[in-house]
Amino acid sequence: MPSIELPYGRSTISFDYDADRFDVLTVDEDASHPLSDAEIGAALDRPIDSPPLDDVIEPGDSVLIVVSDATRATGSAQTVNLLVRRLIQNGIEPGAIAIIFATGIHRPVRPAEKSELLTPFIAQRIRTIDHDAEDDSQLVTIGMMECGTPVKVNQALQEFSKVILTGAVGFHYFAGFTGGRKSICPGLAGSGTIAATHMLALDFRQGGRRRGIAPGVLDGNAVNEECERIAALTNPAFAINAIVDDHGRSEKIFAGHWQTAHRRACDNYLAGHSLRISEKRELVIMTAGGAPYDINLIQAHKALDMAAQACVDGGTIILLAECPDGLGRPDFLKWFESADSRALESRLRTAYEVNGQTAWAMLIKAQRFSVHLVSKLPDDDVRRMRLIPALSVAEALAKVSTSRKGYIMPRGAALLPSCS
Repeated sequence: MPSIELPYGRSTISFDYDADRFDVLTVDEDASHPLSDAEIGAALDRPIDSPPLDDVIEPGDSVLIVVSDATRATGSAQTVNLLVRRLIQNGIEPGAIAIIFATGIHRPVRPAEKSELLTPFIAQRIRTIDHDAEDDSQLVTIGMMECGTPVKVNQALQEFSKVILTGAVGFHYFAGFTGGRKSICPGLAGSGTIAATHMLALDFRQGGRRRGIAPGVLDGNAVNEECERIAALTNPAFAINAIVDDHGRSEKIFAGHWQTAHRRACDNYLAGHSLRISEKRELVIMTAGGAPYDINLIQAHKALDMAAQACVDGGTIILLAECPDGLGRPDFLKWFESADSRALESRLRTAYEVNGQTAWAMLIKAQRFSVHLVSKLPDDDVRRMRLIPALSVAEALAKVSTSRKGYIMPRGAALLPSCS
């Protein structure tokens, strides 16, 4: 009987499976390899729709480097280390460089995480800035959204002569893809601006998702298009978008213009991380992808959108997500006081919050499928979210008919299945 290692936190869970019952859906990474420093340097020398980095940043410039927080695997330690060294070699004073973490409404980045995201060498020598979306004293207004909401972003974006975005591209369940413009909004935006852009994912007239809102979709996606407009207001000088392997190491780099390079990375990611399946099945076993993707439930739940593409309505999804940081927000459970997803959606019409929409998305899945969760969350919390707690895959499978055929998805939200 074959065995597979399913990522769970910073370790794995071994699972022996019946090959006649399960097919493994995964990304073909046989030809991939982590990039060397020289290969990343070459990407900076041959950027997309932009002059080379050395021509964009000149001596006398002050440089702000935007880095994703601890909920993302972006290969930032290698990329930022090389970037900072290169800037200094080209005449930028270390004191004229700062790194800001694009946390959006997430918790601050902890000191140990900064060392991991940047390397201890960079974390100790380059000033870091912590963004707080709720702290109005950090924010400046740079425009207005069509809905009338002020566009507020961290003032550091205007305090440096050049801004460089870094991050990784992957599927996002309603913005289409991560990376690129999301470093600005939601990453460095005020909470009001973040809420207004996220709200565009919902169609309050017809109910449910707005047309065009889906993983892997940028054009016609109202959330992506508004985030791009906001990013354009800040005029980033350069961007470095990574595609990372299952160990979080950069295997491809798309550097250059903040929008064009990101679009090129998204096209490449979609081509390499989509999979046609002949049918949906009654059972899907999947992981959120391990750390950092399962750092909390708000992050881990995104994998459910991919599982939903491979599971029949009324089927069973078993999700492995350690969630060492718990739910991700202390007030997250309040949304599950609603009777069902329609009642929760009604609450969002009058009292919208970003994490309310996350709860709504989760509740939709809990109503469509029987979702078993293997995690470290308290059982009572899991049940309040209409999910079924389980200590192991075996325990969850014991509640499922052995006649049900299924899929195993070991890389969580990194694979988008579609039924032909």
